[in-house]
Amino acid sequence: MKLIGIEEHFLTEDIQDAWQAIALEATDPSVAFHANAVGRRLLDLSDERLALMDETGLDMQVLSLTTPALHDIGPQSPDLARRTNDLLAEVVARHPARFQALATLPVAFADEAARELERSVTELGFKGTMLSGRVGDVNLDHPMLFPLFEAAADLGVPILLHPRTPPKAVRDAYYSGFSPAIDAAFASYGLGWHYDAGIQFLRLLLSGLFDRLPNLQIILGHWGELVLFYAERLAAMDRVSGLAHPIATYLRRNLHVTASGMFLPHYLERAAAIVGTERLLFSTDYPYQYRPGGDARGFLETCGLAGPDLVGFAHGNWERLTATA
Repeated sequence: MKLIGIEEHFLTEDIQDAWQAIALEATDPSVAFHANAVGRRLLDLSDERLALMDETGLDMQVLSLTTPALHDIGPQSPDLARRTNDLLAEVVARHPARFQALATLPVAFADEAARELERSVTELGFKGTMLSGRVGDVNLDHPMLFPLFEAAADLGVPILLHPRTPPKAVRDAYYSGFSPAIDAAFASYGLGWHYDAGIQFLRLLLSGLFDRLPNLQIILGHWGELVLFYAERLAAMDRVSGLAHPIATYLRRNLHVTASGMFLPHYLERAAAIVGTERLLFSTDYPYQYRPGGDARGFLETCGLAGPDLVGFAHGNWERLTATA
């Protein structure tokens, strides 16, 4: 059975240089995580990546720029995004049966980002885009970013909403007081990344974005970035939200969720109960969650799904979601 991983990351040396030029590591400690084997695997878009895909049992990766992407890059980000997308298009053209791509966007320049998304989808054949949380000090529900969401809805392509490290004030208040290494881990992959991504999604929902763009589709990784596990509690906000529908409606209408290498059948079961099996997507979160031993294929065989639900999880739901791209 064909197996497509829809959250599989890469990085380029040009983007690393852009991060270093603005000393981004000082404000986002996750930049320092892109070292050693992880960094090498992020930069590789050919032999080692393909070999490890074969080893884990993944037929295709949907490539997306790792966090914090271009969200804090200045005026050079439109040109950098365009060059990155052209590079990705070349990679996909060399291995069309193994790779698809999500567009890298100059998110701080929403009108230019919308145009680059359109170019990436209509000219390069990309399947959507990925956003990495806040843009500078601005949350994703800020009106200045609306053109980007509108473009995705008009194009009929999804937006993968990826975690990024919370701002310093939040890290200081909630994730500090240990060693620097523990503080950084706690604020990022330990927990902070995932709260932040879930909160960004809920801000979009509560802002009324899905009432304005009812066909817009968002993808959350890591089985819904904690949101789904509090769906019952979130429903209590229905009485004050002023939205056109209950929150549960948007979870089933505007949200897809993916595994991100968290291969736990009971998480899958909970996600399916909230959004439906037709909205479950497979991913390994390469290279961060890569584990040897046929890990991806092994989870597919033991996840508890069968028949059309299993086919959908493996590849069918993604292909349906991106059929217009």
